[in-house]
Parts: sequence; C-alpha cells; structure tokens
Amino acid sequence: MDALRALHERVSVPRLVGPAPTAQQCQALYQAALRAPDHAYLRPWRFLVVQGEGLERLGELFGAAALSDTPDLSADTLARYQGLPLRAPMVIVCITSPTQHPKVPLVEQQMSCAVAVGNMLVAAHALGLGAVWRTGDLAYHPLIRRGLGLAEAEEIAAYLYVGHPAGERKSVPTLDPSEFFKPWPED
Repeated sequence: MDALRALHERVSVPRLVGPAPTAQQCQALYQAALRAPDHAYLRPWRFLVVQGEGLERLGELFGAAALSDTPDLSADTLARYQGLPLRAPMVIVCITSPTQHPKVPLVEQQMSCAVAVGNMLVAAHALGLGAVWRTGDLAYHPLIRRGLGLAEAEEIAAYLYVGHPAGERKSVPTLDPSEFFKPWPED
C-alpha cells in the first residue's frame, strides 16, 4: 500500500484478534515510530511491548488500579478491567520520556511521541493490521505508572492495541479540507 493511500484510508480498529504481528511487521511498526519528528534528536519516547502472559499481568495491574480507587468494586467490573488488555494480541505502551532542553519544550516532546504513535497506526494499516489508540483513566493512574516503571517525568501517551481486524473495517466520512484549511490572511 502506498503512503498516501494508507494515510487517507486509515481508521481505528477497536475489535482485534490474533495472531500478534510477526517479527517483521513489528520491526516495520517500530521503524515507523522512530521516524517521528524529533527536535534536537532527543528521542523523547520509549515503548513497552506487551504480549502473551504480559497481557494478563497488565490486566492484573489494571484491576489493582481499579480496586485501589473503588475497594468495593463488583467481581464483574473487576473482571472487565482485568480483561481490557486481552482485547488484542499485542499492546504497545507508548511513553513520553522527556529530556530537559533549553530549545525543546515539554509540549514538543509530547507531540513527538504522539506522532510516533500516529506513525505506528498508519504503518499497521499499511501492513493489513488493525490498531486503536486508547488512553482513559488507566493511562494516568499512579499505581499503573509505578507498575510499569515510569520515571517521575514520564507519561503514558497511549496504549496502542494491535492485531488483525475482527470483521470489516468501519467506514468513516470523507471530510472536506476546505472546512478546516483556510488561507491567511483572507482577502
């Protein structure tokens, strides 16, 4: 698939099944991430690749975080939290890992990590895989931050769920660029 087609047709795929991406597909995803714009070559990101038993351990961590917030959580709700990572055969935890720099503010480093995630989404689509970017409260929970070994300045930018689409990809409307792109100054 050519680059423009992948960019124009990419959609989030929330329903994913195995198998996990192959080693070759993973390398393509990782290389796509590492091509994100990176002012001063700070490489303000790192990634944890979670598969197999790791998905269950991540689910246990999600469940522990939910229980820490709501000690009387129902068994069904706890099971739902524990099952969240099992919605895909691979979860890539995308972490903004900033460096102090006089010319590169934190927000630029956060955006660089976000572009790395976006690059992986497009690469997954181009490879025939499905992927969805998830965050929510579990991306910001202190227990999860500790459990995943984040440093104080680090943040989870995304849980990138990756696998094969379960069924047809959804169609999304084609947007009219003229609604979003305007000349400036206007005449």
